[in-house]
Amino acid sequence: MEKRNWTREELILAFNLYCKLPFGKLHRRNPRVIELAYLIGRTPDAVALKLTNFASFDPFLKNRGIRGMRNVSKSDREIWDEFTNNWDDLIFESEKILAKYQNQEIERVLETDIDLTSLTGEERIRRVKTRVNQNFFRQVILNNYLTRCSICNLNIPDLLIAGHIIPWSVNLKERMNPENGICLCALHDKAFEVGLIGIDTTYKILLSNELREYRNEGFYKTYFDSFRDKQINLPGKFLPRFDFLEYHLSIKFKK
Repeated sequence: MEKRNWTREELILAFNLYCKLPFGKLHRRNPRVIELAYLIGRTPDAVALKLTNFASFDPFLKNRGIRGMRNVSKSDREIWDEFTNNWDDLIFESEKILAKYQNQEIERVLETDIDLTSLTGEERIRRVKTRVNQNFFRQVILNNYLTRCSICNLNIPDLLIAGHIIPWSVNLKERMNPENGICLCALHDKAFEVGLIGIDTTYKILLSNELREYRNEGFYKTYFDSFRDKQINLPGKFLPRFDFLEYHLSIKFKK
């Protein structure tokens, strides 16, 4: 069953799953690996190996000595490059392919309170794509940070935000890039968004002078000062990119 070549759709589905799984869960016993293997007619071992191949392209994991098969296929690299050069379109394509294999509608991922009945044509597609991609991005960020705020470790999903380092509206090309995401609780996400806190390229937490004006308040020590100059909890993969952090420090952070 494993001698046939991987199709482009199968590779896209494997990369979709690679993005969503924490690094330590890329193994054949993971139920989601088993589920994908069933969908595409592969063995869990084959799917797990393909996920490891993708991991070998991640600069962060490569620096940690992660290696895929000795002869990683050209098509593996092509799928990695397709996604990393065009996250917005490839995420949506991968979710549509997944829905097809599951015999479901792509709109299954949308919240029930979103009314699409009045929308048609390009506007409907645009709205669906935005929602699907946002859902994907949230899954990827929360799972890669083990569903914990990278600053305070809060692990209640409803209180966690898949935040953007460079804001959504500023850089359309990178808005779905997981390296532009960070998992934060609602409080720290808002503080990061308005520049009261920052993260430098050593992943150290910085507090702005404006925030320090509240240093005599009880909440300051509990929610902010106790984390000052400490390193954030790093994700298992898709490490925040230096240039994105530098952008936030230069444009958003209130030194």
